[in-house]
Amino acid sequence: MTGDIAESTRATARIKTPAASYAGPVAGLPPQTGLTTDNAVFTDAYAVIPRSVMRDIVTSYLPGWVGMRMWMIARPLSGFAETFSQYIVELAEGGGSDSPDDDPGVQHAIFVTGGEIRITIDGAEHLLTPGGFAYIPPGASWSLHNKAQGHSGFHWWRKRWQPCNGVGKPDPIIAREQDIAPAMMPDTGGAWGTTRFMDPEDLRHDMHITVVTLQPGGSIPFAETHVMEHGLFVLQGKAVYRLNRDWVEVGPGDYMWLRAFCPQACYAGGPGPFRYLLYKDVNRHAPLWPNR
Repeated sequence: MTGDIAESTRATARIKTPAASYAGPVAGLPPQTGLTTDNAVFTDAYAVIPRSVMRDIVTSYLPGWVGMRMWMIARPLSGFAETFSQYIVELAEGGGSDSPDDDPGVQHAIFVTGGEIRITIDGAEHLLTPGGFAYIPPGASWSLHNKAQGHSGFHWWRKRWQPCNGVGKPDPIIAREQDIAPAMMPDTGGAWGTTRFMDPEDLRHDMHITVVTLQPGGSIPFAETHVMEHGLFVLQGKAVYRLNRDWVEVGPGDYMWLRAFCPQACYAGGPGPFRYLLYKDVNRHAPLWPNR
C-alpha cells in the first residue's frame, strides 16, 4: 500500500478526463515564480475553492483503500458544510477498496470524471466511465476498483440518510449523464436545463445530485434564497456567480459551497456551455435544535 500511495503522490494531473467536459484538480505544485493571487474565498455564507489550489500538498488518504488519494472539498464543520461531505478521488491502476466506508447509516453517490471504475453494489458489478453515476443506499454492501490501465477520477458524496415515516431506503441507481435528457427550465428558451440522477418525486431520497447546464448567455436571473445547502463543482465553461453579496468569476475545476439561504445567481459567459455538478439536501423536516 505504501508504494502505491507514494507513486500516486508523485502523479501530476494523470486523470484521463475529457478536459472540455469533466474538469478535475490541477495536481502537481505551482512554480516558485507563481503568484498567490486567485479567487479563493471562505466566508460564513459561502466558500470558493478554485482549481488552482487543489494541489498535491492538500491531498488525503483513507484507511482500507489502495492506490488512492483525494481532495476533500467539503465536510461537516462549524461555519462550513452541515449535511454532507464531498471528495474528488484519484484512483491508480489496480487501486480501490472492498470496504469503502464502514458506517451503515451513510448513503453515497459517485460521479466518474475520468478513466473507468468497477463498482459492486450488493453483489451486482457495474462498469462506470466518464459521465457514469452510482447511488449506494445506506447499509448496502459495496466495493469500488480501477481494473483498467491508467488512473481514474470520480466525485464521491457522503450524507447520513434521514429515515422518515412512510418511506423506506432508496434503491441503488446506476446511470449515465449522456443517457438522461435534461429537464429544461420553463420560460428560458432552452438556455438552462438540469440532468437529474434521482427522481425528484421519489421522497425516499433526502439528497439530489444533478448536472446543471447553462448555455452561453444563459442566466439564473434572480437571487435564489432557499433552505437547501449546495455544493457546486464546475465541470466545463465559465460564469460570473453571485454568492451572497459578491460576484465571483468561476471556471472548470472550481468548487463553490453555499450555506442554506445564501443568495445566489449567475451569468454563463461562454463561448461554450457552463456546466456544474450540484449537491442539495431535500425532502425532510428541518432539524430542530439540538440537531437529532
